[in-house]
Amino acid sequence: MSRPFFSDRTALVTGASSGIGAAFARQLGSAGARVVLVARRAEALASVADDVRQRGGEAVVLTADLEPAGAAADLASRLDADGETIDVLINNAGFGIRGPMLDSEPSQSEAMIGLNVTSLTSLTHRLVPGMAARQRGGVLNVASIASFVPAPSFAVYAATKAYVRSFTEALWSEMRETGVHVSCLCPGPVDTSFGDRAGVRAEFFRGHPSAEAVAQAGLDGLASNRRLVVPGWKNRLDVATASLAPTGVALRIAKSRMEAAGY
Repeated sequence: MSRPFFSDRTALVTGASSGIGAAFARQLGSAGARVVLVARRAEALASVADDVRQRGGEAVVLTADLEPAGAAADLASRLDADGETIDVLINNAGFGIRGPMLDSEPSQSEAMIGLNVTSLTSLTHRLVPGMAARQRGGVLNVASIASFVPAPSFAVYAATKAYVRSFTEALWSEMRETGVHVSCLCPGPVDTSFGDRAGVRAEFFRGHPSAEAVAQAGLDGLASNRRLVVPGWKNRLDVATASLAPTGVALRIAKSRMEAAGY
């Protein structure tokens, strides 16, 4: 990892209590960053904070649920009140639920959009102006390879991640002359607690990069100001296939894979 970009900087990581978010936090600690950890579970955050400190970083824990409307604005207000200056924002919090839309509750889709799209956008909008004014900083938004093609049985999730990718790539272009790095991380399947909530069986994750490898790829990409980061050769092959295949073919492939992912 490019340690100088993160050393002596304050990095905010959402969804930091487990999985890729915790991996981000640990690696930022190893790079000498001051890490602000945000998630709902205080006990899990405290454990990750200990890992950060053991690796030479400083850790601050902020317990917050970013799903509800206005949650990102409330978090930004807390940061201001505490005198926190965020140099690096990692929007990692998000979730998906596998299954046909007709089998899910509207509240599930609304919560997914609230966390994956609304809070991510709101937090970015509130923290990036300060970075631009200081002419340094970085934003890493976590999307998914699902952002490259509509995904039957994962329709809302894939749509939210398509938004994240489009938003992030446009922001990368806008920020190029400001000194602020912007990257979109598009992992494939990663064996984390995400899969438990999404209803995806463990076999679906075999042969894909670990959470630590995905986090390292994302941080390296941000330090290099890479617009798009897709970790793992299988995932890059899937993205290339999706970009070349007609939409109807891509939909059939995506549907087959989502069916294979379930019980």
